Amino acid sequence: MCLRILIVDDDILIVEGLKILLELEDDFEVIGAAGNGLEALEKCKSSNPDIVLMDIRMPALDGVLGTKLIKEYCRDIKVVILTTFKDDEYIKEAIKNGASGYVLKNQSSDSIIDCLRAVAKGNSVFEKEIADTISLMIKDGMKKTPEYFKLSQRDFEILRLIGEGLSNKEISMKLFLTEGTVRNYVTDLLEKLELRDRTQLAIFYLKNF
Repeated sequence: MCLRILIVDDDILIVEGLKILLELEDDFEVIGAAGNGLEALEKCKSSNPDIVLMDIRMPALDGVLGTKLIKEYCRDIKVVILTTFKDDEYIKEAIKNGASGYVLKNQSSDSIIDCLRAVAKGNSVFEKEIADTISLMIKDGMKKTPEYFKLSQRDFEILRLIGEGLSNKEISMKLFLTEGTVRNYVTDLLEKLELRDRTQLAIFYLKNF
């Protein structure tokens, strides 16, 4: 069974090049092309492709919003972003809107073809550069605030210094507190965060902040 592919790009030369490339494969059928996200949505409604190969920057409606509209219309249509732009905001929004892949145009033709086949099988495909960016964004998104854990500003200052490897004596000197006061804060932190020891406090800080 052939994968029905819609190419979305406002550069005619790129559209023609992709069409030639994809139609060399026995299992691909290019069912049409569109020049922006709105045209892509209309083509999806009339032609029902399996995969939309979508550029990002286009007139009228870009690929990020085009992805959102297509996925709202039909969740079964897969969208793969193919672009020259490795922009964190584009990547984040495209994935949020339901893109199954994000590939840069400087990749080899084999990489693009392999990506389309993998996405058709239900996988998400992001080349290494993009995957690394996504990983960093996920980590950033997991960062919490002190308030989330019901920590006072002083609690957080002491937790941060523990995370940086300072001893109670060093913390007391830095914050102008007695060592006894610092020990009390450490005990309170262990109870509040339900942790066992100082090492776990340091790991907790590094993981969440």
